Amino acid sequence: MLLSRDSRDPAAAGRLIGCMLVLALAWPIGKVAQVDPAALLDPANLKVAGGFVASFWPLAHDTFFLGLLRDAVLQTLAIATVGTLLALLIAIPLAVGSTAALSVSAIGPAPRAIWRPAVRQAVKALTLFLRGIPELVWALLFVRVFGLGPSAAVLALALTYGGMLAKVFAEILDSVDRGPARAILAAGGSRTAALVYGLLPNAVPELVSYSIYRWECALRAAVVMGLVGAGGMGQLMDQSMKAFNGGEVASILTAFLLLVLAADALSNLLRRWMDAPPDALHKRIVSGWVLALAGALVCVSAWRMIGLDLGALFGAHAGSDIARFLGEFLPPAHDLPLLGKIASGSLETLATSLVGTVLAACLAAVLALPAAGRCGAVLKAITRFALNLLRAVPELVWATITVLAVGLGPFAGALALALHTCGVLGRLYAEALENAPPAGEAALRTSGAPRSLAFLYGALPQVAPQWLAYTLYRWEINIRMAAVMGFVGAGGLGQALYYELSLFRLGNACAIILAMLLLALLVDHASAMLRWRLG
Repeated sequence: MLLSRDSRDPAAAGRLIGCMLVLALAWPIGKVAQVDPAALLDPANLKVAGGFVASFWPLAHDTFFLGLLRDAVLQTLAIATVGTLLALLIAIPLAVGSTAALSVSAIGPAPRAIWRPAVRQAVKALTLFLRGIPELVWALLFVRVFGLGPSAAVLALALTYGGMLAKVFAEILDSVDRGPARAILAAGGSRTAALVYGLLPNAVPELVSYSIYRWECALRAAVVMGLVGAGGMGQLMDQSMKAFNGGEVASILTAFLLLVLAADALSNLLRRWMDAPPDALHKRIVSGWVLALAGALVCVSAWRMIGLDLGALFGAHAGSDIARFLGEFLPPAHDLPLLGKIASGSLETLATSLVGTVLAACLAAVLALPAAGRCGAVLKAITRFALNLLRAVPELVWATITVLAVGLGPFAGALALALHTCGVLGRLYAEALENAPPAGEAALRTSGAPRSLAFLYGALPQVAPQWLAYTLYRWEINIRMAAVMGFVGAGGLGQALYYELSLFRLGNACAIILAMLLLALLVDHASAMLRWRLG
């Protein structure tokens, strides 16, 4: 029986045009990213990469190196802890200044003033600026100002993570019930009392949970920033990579993996403590004071280990160094050859992020099936371990390895992004599959449909919107990482920035950093629009 025109899928034409547009863009994007699968099979590349990977065993275990590794691990922990602490000190006032939950229109009453919305928008702009510049770029700039060492990494984490925490803290405060805050104001309380006693009690669990998550991320970031001379395990790894000492690299990666697993376990323990039932409130208060005291001791110890002296960093002598640096850094250069280089680097960065994200999404979709337990318990455990390993290694560390496999250029950066992002998306895709309602797939199986068709038409349509949303969110993150991949020879804006900073052409570096910020903002906007249209 023929279908009438009215019974056809009204979205079919749009989907067909969208698919044709994607296919038309795939070739030029691949050319810009210098995608060359044959490079993976090139005998020379295989020999170099294979020899380096083969040198991973046995792991370096001499007493001198293990002493260096122990100190680097402790320094990485200290960098992450102190950086997160300073980020919180920056984020709290920015979040309070940018949240709409304390505005007159939200909770009132107060005399309306034109300056209130203007201040809130200015604080939001500052927050956007801080988080829009990758922490690795901040670290590279601080290394140029303050010299090598962990201080640069701590300050970089404080600025970028301060902006990230401020944004999320403000969103959390905006989402809680404002009734108690209104009641406090109506009773004659101050706006500060409304914040402390009306908004915070309901928001504290989410605020603490996200702060813990950011500390986990800070551990990975601390390792990456060491690759530009900011101390910790990354600096030790950079030295071992340049010496092609695979045994030392393997030992460092193993130590980092164990550190990440320990941080995950501690994070889960703290979250379970926060989710304690109401009848355990007294115990939670007592244990909370114990944890707060332990956390304070850890922060003090970490601060002393790094030897961070903010007075010295921003004192009179340092102030003259900063002023001289800013005098050379501003205003940004804008000559035509530089603008051409920035345009080319921006295209490479955009193409690298797209290719890396698409490759990761394809691999993650395949691995999500066994990771969700659809191929047996043994394969589930193996796949989950592989995904954990992929995402535990930071993108920039993967890039140092993929450069050996395919040579310098953006293709190496795309492969590094694909490996790390596959680990992230694979886990998220698998969790979405596990949480999907089984009724539709089960009905198709009962009617005699093969397992493959039952999955394609029963399970996949339910998880596809989540998978797409996760992929677009990762693309927003990957554009920032693609912008710094060039620090290890993976092309794009990062390579141009590293080159200009190496020659101390700070005006050129300023222009490239502004291009990074603009590109990240454009991708954020494009991703949000796509999620809105496809949601």
